[in-house]
Amino acid sequence: MRELSLNVLDIAQNSVRAEASLIKIRLAEDTKTHTLEISVSDDGKGMTPEQLDSVRDPFFTTRTTRKVGMGIPLFRMAAEMTGGSFDIESTLGAGTKTTARFRTDHLDFTPIGDMCSTVIMLVTMNLHIDFVYERQIDDRCFTMDTRQLKEILGDVPLNEPSITAWLKDYITENTKQLTEV
Repeated sequence: MRELSLNVLDIAQNSVRAEASLIKIRLAEDTKTHTLEISVSDDGKGMTPEQLDSVRDPFFTTRTTRKVGMGIPLFRMAAEMTGGSFDIESTLGAGTKTTARFRTDHLDFTPIGDMCSTVIMLVTMNLHIDFVYERQIDDRCFTMDTRQLKEILGDVPLNEPSITAWLKDYITENTKQLTEV
């Protein structure tokens, strides 16, 4: 994939299909060590040990609409091509956590891409699921939690156009503040 945000979207969609009620997306960058860690965790169905062993294989998928599942193998490859690493943990009935670590100073580092649009799409298309998005750069951190937003908004859905526009501005501005030193 050309942007890591698309990998995150694909992994988060796996969490949606696993019937998660809470999905956490975390990007933590350390500019001194030139590392980026991206994790997606959920409280969904989880996987059996056999599924967990097979999930790195591009010819394994639980989908019935196609015979291959490239999301996790491509995410793993993107991390490992930079000298980074990849890990996936899952417990049946308790959820899954996928973590990819990247070397941001490596020639093969894939750009992060448009995480704001990825998060907005996930949130507005899955109103029954709560999302926590955390973006950290060194010691600066921003967190967006839909549980807090839903509590403030009451009956107003997060996909209401004015709320979606506000949410986009909120994520964009807070992300921008993290990058300004």
